[in-house]
Amino acid sequence: MHVLIFWLVVALMLAEFALERLLSFLNMRHSTQPIPAILSGIYDEEKYARQQSYFRTNVRLGMVSSVFSFLLMFGLFVFKGFAWLDALARMCTSNELLVSLLFFLFFCILSAVVSLPFQIYDTFVVEERFGFNKVTPKLFILDRLKGWMLSILISGSLLTAVISIYQLMPDYFWLLAWAVVSAFSLFMSLFYSELIVPLFNKQTPLPEGELRTAIEAFANKTGFALKNIYVIDNSKRSTKANAYFTGWGKKKRIVLYDTLIEMMSTDEIVAVLAHEIGHNKYKHTIKHMVVSLLTNLLMFYLLGLVLKYDVFAQAAGCETASFHVNMLVFGVLYTPLSLLLGLAGNVLSRSNEFQADAFVKENGMADALVSALKKLSAQSLSNLTPHPAYVFFNYSHPTLYERVKALMD
Repeated sequence: MHVLIFWLVVALMLAEFALERLLSFLNMRHSTQPIPAILSGIYDEEKYARQQSYFRTNVRLGMVSSVFSFLLMFGLFVFKGFAWLDALARMCTSNELLVSLLFFLFFCILSAVVSLPFQIYDTFVVEERFGFNKVTPKLFILDRLKGWMLSILISGSLLTAVISIYQLMPDYFWLLAWAVVSAFSLFMSLFYSELIVPLFNKQTPLPEGELRTAIEAFANKTGFALKNIYVIDNSKRSTKANAYFTGWGKKKRIVLYDTLIEMMSTDEIVAVLAHEIGHNKYKHTIKHMVVSLLTNLLMFYLLGLVLKYDVFAQAAGCETASFHVNMLVFGVLYTPLSLLLGLAGNVLSRSNEFQADAFVKENGMADALVSALKKLSAQSLSNLTPHPAYVFFNYSHPTLYERVKALMD
């Protein structure tokens, strides 16, 4: 039986990698299609050539990076690398909880060693070449160190809790582990901006003035109680602009990149935030949270079944079941279901984006939002002609063409 599982895992790894590469290839070929008339003017001839170069550079880098990541995972499984990591962890301790934690630590170190050179190249070569990068080597190192420390602290704590639950109450593992992870996710959705963001960026309240007055006026007009409007100093890392809505209840806040404020008019910024307010009006955040909780419950239930059997660990070259090896094998076996759930989630998300845009249109700000979306695309050198298949599999938002068309109809 373990031989069958071995070949199933191999087949799923190869199929997922082949699908990703096919979609990327189709998307790159499709990027040379003529830009739709309603998007004309976003790029002049010189900037369009720059956009095409940026897009292709990122596709090539992504291809090389994904090949190395795939080879790491594929090699560890096929050549019993997971069994070797398991044995290495067991040489350090006989405590099963610590064995699992050490195993994941070793695996994360290997993954970081493979991915770090590509992150450096992306930041200091690609983003630098196209004028986006503002990160200094010192800031890059500090960001990575902080990120790794947070991962060890947060992921380590969660893993400790989840593994302990499995060891103490295996029959109820799926439900109790789901409850712990869900509680943590809800906590982070409330306090992420207050606890995590300040470790990397400075957030300051948007000062009184024309912009804050306009935002508050629109919020009051649409019955959206809003007191927390912050500006984040993204300009110390990148020239790219964005805005996002976080939290819920009394903890909800809107965060504007300082780069967004620099490049847009007051009406355009209000239109962007009106879109976020539209999400709140239709309770999209809560709906997505419920869907996420339910899909996670299914995942934990299936994981609980896989953790019990030696055969899954044996497929990876081990003799008996262990939380860490069985979990990694499960992660691959879960791929088809994860893909289907992801596709359904993307369809729902794109529908919600259209609904939030319609809210902006209903409030007479369609033109301002169209102008803002075009500016964001031009500033970030976005691909305006993605392949439909790539969009279907990967886009959580409609394409710019689809959004502008809906807003202008």
